Amino acid sequence: MPETMKAMLLKELGPVESKPLKLTEIPKHEISTPTEVLIKIEACGVCHSQLHGIEGDWKDIGIPPTLPTVPGHEIVGKIEEIGKDVTKFSVGERVGLTPLLGSCMQCQYCKDGKEYLCEKMEVTGESLKGGYSEYITASEDFVTKVPDTMKPEYAAPLFCAGITAYKAVKAAEPEKNKKIAIFGIGGVGHMAIQFAKIAGCEVTGISRKENHLNVAKELGADNTIVYETNQEEFLENLTNNHTLFDAAIVFAPSDDVTDTAIKSIKKGGLVVIATVGKIPSFLAFEEKTIRGTLIGSRRDMQDVIKIAQEKKLHVVTETFPLGEANEVLEKLKTSKIDARAVLIP
Repeated sequence: MPETMKAMLLKELGPVESKPLKLTEIPKHEISTPTEVLIKIEACGVCHSQLHGIEGDWKDIGIPPTLPTVPGHEIVGKIEEIGKDVTKFSVGERVGLTPLLGSCMQCQYCKDGKEYLCEKMEVTGESLKGGYSEYITASEDFVTKVPDTMKPEYAAPLFCAGITAYKAVKAAEPEKNKKIAIFGIGGVGHMAIQFAKIAGCEVTGISRKENHLNVAKELGADNTIVYETNQEEFLENLTNNHTLFDAAIVFAPSDDVTDTAIKSIKKGGLVVIATVGKIPSFLAFEEKTIRGTLIGSRRDMQDVIKIAQEKKLHVVTETFPLGEANEVLEKLKTSKIDARAVLIP
């Protein structure tokens, strides 16, 4: 009999209230190439994007591309087995895996260190290889060493929320005293505040939720503003009581928020969109720049781990058993998670 493992399997898209994820015994992943490693998962962060994929919000852009699937793409665990040609890792080492499961390694994007743009990129959690399970296999080229001193539940969110926040702040061209607004203070935004502060920026956290703004203050935000759904009132408050920003980063998956962020920056300013959505129309003669961003490279991930260790990055987490994934996603949907939920197999 082949070995099996537990996984939260998604066979049909639907609202998380209907509990679409089922705890199921599926075949345990096995090493299939000489350069793969088998990872026993210790922790997997719960990304807000998974909620949209599971509920079918992103079917029109092909997410998830196939069913059944095992979600989960910010993974930390220990290597249990290695392929015969693996040279970078040993059995027993703690490692992490980002949403980037693999790429062709041959195209110009890959050669330039932008493998996350590769046309043949494989995404973690969009097949049966996902983090809401007990095991996963991956090429040694796409796993990152995690220091033994880092707890798995701390490190796991770094592999999506952390790298997404880091890349978005980099894209905002941070510098000392630059006024940057973070729209959306959740699992990603709370880390972006810290990366921007480390870079010396003046940071304003913006959220609908008072508890999220409290988290922003605790993590060093210089200012916080309650997001008003009435855009005119929000912008009036901003101009009268604060100031327009040099740059804004959008993590909230809302076209209205993106539109407000564009209008909240100065002429010649920069908006970084780090979520899925459409760009509203804007006045070109104001010379504003709109820049998209998508996770980050393997090198970026190494930088995130280094910064987290050296600067003692604060990762706000709540842990839950793997079997409670549906309930966790429901909490996430209703904003009852202050930052990042983490599933423990």
